Amino acid sequence: FPEMLSNPRLIPVQGTLNVAMNQDVTLSCHSDSGSPPVRYTLFKHNQKVSTLNRPDLTPVLFNLTINSASDVGEYKCKAENNISSGGKYSNSLNFTLREPVSKPVLSSPTSQAKKGQNVTLSCLSENGSLPITYIFFKGKQTIPPSVKMQKREAAVIFLFLNSSSDFGTYKCKAENSFPNNTKYSNGFNFTVAEERHHYQPLIISLGLILLLFVIGFALAVQFFIIPSYKASE
Repeated sequence: FPEMLSNPRLIPVQGTLNVAMNQDVTLSCHSDSGSPPVRYTLFKHNQKVSTLNRPDLTPVLFNLTINSASDVGEYKCKAENNISSGGKYSNSLNFTLREPVSKPVLSSPTSQAKKGQNVTLSCLSENGSLPITYIFFKGKQTIPPSVKMQKREAAVIFLFLNSSSDFGTYKCKAENSFPNNTKYSNGFNFTVAEERHHYQPLIISLGLILLLFVIGFALAVQFFIIPSYKASE
């Protein structure tokens, strides 16, 4: 006797719904039971994409290419046979666009610091699929731990510049699930700020007093000593 189709199952052949731009993907759709032949129709956002026929209950394969952000979203499959009314729909699948990280920017509120000062470093990639993992370096030495960001926010580390070796070139790198696409930032350098000693204001004050004394002496010579000398001649 003719049998109504079961709800079809829609699955990605590649096993993942995380896709990259210009990637080819394949979706498999089939009903486990029901009377063939079967007509399968794939929908994207309720718009028909493709229709394939099967003389039996073997799966159909829909081949797609992710060319733009509009190609990700909800996909469904409908199965129909000669006795089905309106067909049976599958589960929905949603692709997530996987984007490589962009070159991160390493920054700090200050580039000059004193020994014994606490400073911060921030690393941020403006583009790339989340989550993004950031790793900081001093020279070629890794600064643990790595920072995994689930939001589009900068990873921040706190540093204590205790000695001259703590000043120098820092870098960070960013990576996500996109394979073979680690990106490194430009180098960032902390320089030692000139320290003002407590006796500097005293030196400046003494210098001003000496300058005023010299100016006063010159005026006295011009207006008092020289005229007195000439009057006595």
